[in-house]
Amino acid sequence: MSLHDSLWINATLTVITEEGLPETLEDAAIGCRDGVISMICAMEHLSHGATDMAIKVHDVEHACITPGLVDCHTHLVFAGHRADEFKLRLEGQSYTQIAEDGGGIISTVRNTRAASDQQLQTTAQSRLQYLIEDGVTTLEIKSGYGLTIADEEKMLRVVRKLGAISPVTIVSTFLGAHALPPEYVANRHGYIDLLCRQMLPRLHAAGLIDAVDGFCEGIAFTSDEIERLYQVAAGLGLPVKLHAEQLSNSGGAQLAARYGALSVDHLEYLDEDGARAMAASGSVAVLLPGAYLMLRETQPPPVALLRKHGVAMALASDANPGSSPALSARLMMLLGCTQFNLTPREALWGMTLHAARALGMADTIGSLEVGKAADMVVWDVREPAELSYWLGGNMAQSVVKDGVIIHHR
Repeated sequence: MSLHDSLWINATLTVITEEGLPETLEDAAIGCRDGVISMICAMEHLSHGATDMAIKVHDVEHACITPGLVDCHTHLVFAGHRADEFKLRLEGQSYTQIAEDGGGIISTVRNTRAASDQQLQTTAQSRLQYLIEDGVTTLEIKSGYGLTIADEEKMLRVVRKLGAISPVTIVSTFLGAHALPPEYVANRHGYIDLLCRQMLPRLHAAGLIDAVDGFCEGIAFTSDEIERLYQVAAGLGLPVKLHAEQLSNSGGAQLAARYGALSVDHLEYLDEDGARAMAASGSVAVLLPGAYLMLRETQPPPVALLRKHGVAMALASDANPGSSPALSARLMMLLGCTQFNLTPREALWGMTLHAARALGMADTIGSLEVGKAADMVVWDVREPAELSYWLGGNMAQSVVKDGVIIHHR
């Protein structure tokens, strides 16, 4: 009987020590059985004949193996693009100005409402493939470009379908509080009522929602409006997240922390009270350097403050048609280092273990540990720091999900 379904030998592994700290283990082997990691050891400690007891042996010749990347914040299901707004921003218009003139999120809402389920699925599947080839084995996809019951349901059905037909794990997050739809511009209270009394309960009952998110910002929703949504989510037993402190300090981080949010995302304008609240609640700070780059922001998130208070920092692509048309998770690691002064080690754990925490999944994914899912990437590099060094390039040799190769270059 085989000890392992597959055995990967002569590898440089990024693992978690017994003390819970990241460590690089050179000249190592990792075994997988029934979709989980069954063994990790140095090559010198590999038992005699172990390779004969594995169904499949992969000699990676000292390549680096990391956990599968986790993209914990994407808006991958949408129709159309906003390249015209990119041009406007280059000419000096701000993201806020464009939104106030009828562009921004609402322009994508118009296109997404007009698209069929199949059109949304086809384009999202194409984008998803880029992320898979870049090493992503788990990701979150948010709704928020429908803003009616029927159109939010359409988006979330597509997310569920992608999860069913794709080789990766996909988390479905309801973001009905993304923007005020045009038909409710003069009736904010009415839209919040729709979200809380009809949309969220109905879509949850349909089995389409894993978590609830909102956009707490001057161009979106107030903390009081988001709190109403959170109260309904809490009653339904759904975890919450929040886009907060991206363009201003709204106090959204503290609100999210009071409700035990899995994560608070963006955070360029986070203050010390917000960081302290997040530390107390265990909420993960999800940093989104793609949006920071594309919007040409000048105030980065306060990484030193997050370090000071021991707030876990994740990175994500924020893949969306407006502020972050990003199709590379690894590029976010490089940008996290160059724009936010993360270390390469922080960037790697920000795209793996801390990102898994931001999805509430760190018990099963996000690190190479015996008993966790065998989600791994074999990279065309010799040490982990190179993943935050190379600008571009298809670096993933093999992407492994539950012990099965789902992409091989």
